[in-house]
Formats: sequence, structure tokens, C-alpha cells
Amino acid sequence: MPASSSRVREAWQATGVHRSDVLVALGVFQRATGEQLWRMLRPHHRHDRIIRDTLGDLRRRGMVRVESRLASGHQLWVLTARGHAEAKTMLPPHVRMSALHLAPPAGAVRARGAGGFDAHAAAVTSAAAHLIGAGFGTVLSCETEVAHKLPYGFTQYADLVVRAPDTGVPVLLVEVDRGTESVDELVAKLRRYREWFELLAPKADAKKAEHARDEEVHPFRLWSRVYPATGRAGYPPVAFVFTDTTRERRLARMRRLDVAARAFAARPYGYAGTTALNHHQAVPVLVTALEEWDAHGAAGPVWWRLGRLPGMDGWQTLTQALDNPDGDTLLRTERAEHDRRARERNAAEHEAKRPGCTTCGDKFTDERWDEVHLRPWDESGSSRGLCGPCRDTARIRDDGRHRMREHDAELAAAVRARVARRADGGRKGRR
Repeated sequence: MPASSSRVREAWQATGVHRSDVLVALGVFQRATGEQLWRMLRPHHRHDRIIRDTLGDLRRRGMVRVESRLASGHQLWVLTARGHAEAKTMLPPHVRMSALHLAPPAGAVRARGAGGFDAHAAAVTSAAAHLIGAGFGTVLSCETEVAHKLPYGFTQYADLVVRAPDTGVPVLLVEVDRGTESVDELVAKLRRYREWFELLAPKADAKKAEHARDEEVHPFRLWSRVYPATGRAGYPPVAFVFTDTTRERRLARMRRLDVAARAFAARPYGYAGTTALNHHQAVPVLVTALEEWDAHGAAGPVWWRLGRLPGMDGWQTLTQALDNPDGDTLLRTERAEHDRRARERNAAEHEAKRPGCTTCGDKFTDERWDEVHLRPWDESGSSRGLCGPCRDTARIRDDGRHRMREHDAELAAAVRARVARRADGGRKGRR
């Protein structure tokens, strides 16, 4: 065989790293196809050959087996007891190991509905593979079948929980929908999620939680002890990933869910002059389609945040759909604009009341206006209607007139005194 062919074969040979990665992935997700494992483990490779070779090597070692074949023709792989035990030693303590799925006895007939279960499990793993391949988390930051226990005995299971804080998605609860449930059942899931989000954490002070404001109450909630802070107002986001139906049916289903799920959306703040929404007690609900991910990738504009109009905002990226530009940021902007307009309106009304000088017609300055209103005893009746310069001119004129009157009075007094002295001297001479 030519040396070049030998090098190509060597490049795709299964290694210990490849085997470990595949065992860990199946330990987390339980079921996966070779394509899904390729997307989540080696998305930079052009095809899944190394994953297929690694699965073949692990099957020869007795660590994996083919559980079934999907309608698409892909083989669904699971761990054997030996592989399950090996994978368990590789997972960190904080990562939950999926349950061992034992092979059915030889000749046994698969239970009715098992094919649908396999298809749903494969769709969940495919959603995780797309998200991981797009950079949202890793295999170890994903968890399937996550239980959310409610006080009345019901447990709401999330198909998938992804934690990817480095990419702006601290937590995302994913529900895969294959069109087998009604829209009312999807809304019921949202209601149960919100009920769980509103549960108080153990030993939390119920009185303090009752009086806490919207953004301050979350630290008292159970969800904040289980999941990381979202970094945004509101509860952890829930995403419905639709698949296995036509695009028209998916869009129609999304629109019906948008109408039916309005109760979980944000509410207007209701302040005068604002359109901002209060997201602090809202459940962010996103919808998307697995088929769109196949075409555009999960990192592209393939997400729709319910409560927003796709025709206006367009389909968004995941982080854009999770952000709340119409929330507190908009509230601060609108309140600042409202305050600015109020100040301008008050200033205009104030200016309209500003008096004008009765002499020159100029408007009073603030200082002159304050003098008239705050120190009326310093003003004579005639000067109250004068601006500062005219008042000063009038005072100077009045002072001049006053001095002239005083001078005239003094002069008249001197003349009278001189006349009196002369008259008095004449009387003395006649004696």
C-alpha cells in the first residue's frame, strides 16, 4: 500500500482521547448517533469518520452497542455495562451520569412506543450537539432529564439544561417538541416551570421575600440556588426546539404558542411616558427549529423570543433573543427623557411668568426676580416693576433729586439765616 494511504488511515485511527470523549458523551446523554457525537466532540472536522471509527473500536472492546436504528437510517449508540462503568470513572463528581440502558434479551420484542422514545431522545441529543458545536457550552455543561419537583407531587422534567456563561447564556432550559403534544400541554409546562421558579429556597425568610422588590426577590428563590444567575431580569429562559414537522406547521405552532403564552411575558411598567416592560417576574420563552439549525447553525439568527414580533425584530441570535432591550435599559432611557421634557416644560412655564421691565421692557433676571419676591421690603412701589439696571438708574436719579432738594433746602436756610442776621443788625443800629 502506498505510504500516503497509510498516513491517511493513521490520521483517522481511534485513540485513547477519542475513546474517552465518546464514552463521556454517552455517559451524559445515554443515546447518540455518530453524527451527533461528531457535532459535539469534533465540530472542526469536515466529517464524522473519526467518530465512526472510534465507535467501531469501542464496540469491539465491548463498551458500546447499537440500541436501534432511527427512521433517518442513523444508528443510535448506547453504553454497555462495561462502558457505563468506565465512563463513570471519567465524569467529574458534579456531572450526573445517565442511567444504564440494558440490552433487551435475545428475541425480545421492543415495547410499543420505543421508537418514538428513541426519536425524542435522539432529537434532544441533536439539540445539545448543535448547541455545543455552535460554542454554547460543552458536553460536561449539559444535563438531560433534569427534575424540577413541585410541592403537590408533580415533577417537571427538562429535556436538556445547558450552562454556557462564557457565551452569554448562563442557563437555558430546553424542551424538544416533535409535535406530539398540544399547545395547551406546552403552556402547562411553562406554568409548572414558573411555579417551580417561584418556590422559596429552604430556610429563606418568607417575610423578607414578600416585601422584596422584583429584582431583589430572586435570591430568596430555590432556582437561584440550583442555577447560576441569568445576568438578565427575569426567571431562567425556556426554549422550545420544534422538529419533525413541516416548516409551515412549525411556524403555525409557534404562533399559537405565542398567543397562548402571553401570561408568562413581561408586563408594562405603566409609568407616564414610558413603553418599557418589567421582565423581573417573566419567563423568557424562546422558540426555534432543529431543521433551521441544520441549515444555519444554532449560533445564527434562528431564535424567536415570544412576545416580540418576528416581522419587526426579525429572527435573532440566542443572546439577542435573551436580552431585554425593552426592559430596564429602555425604562431608564425613557424616564430620563421624560424628566428632561418635564424640566423643559417647567422652564418654559417659568419663563412665561417672568415679568418684564415697565421702563425698558427687558425680562427680569433670576436675581432681580428673586429680589422682588424674596425681599419686597427693599423695593418701593415704583421700583418693583423695574429691572435691575432701570432700578439702579432710577435710584441714582432719585438720589440726585434728593441731594438737589437737600442742597436747595440748605441754600434756602442759609439765605433765610443771612436775611435774618441783616434784619437783626439793622434793628440794633437804630437803637
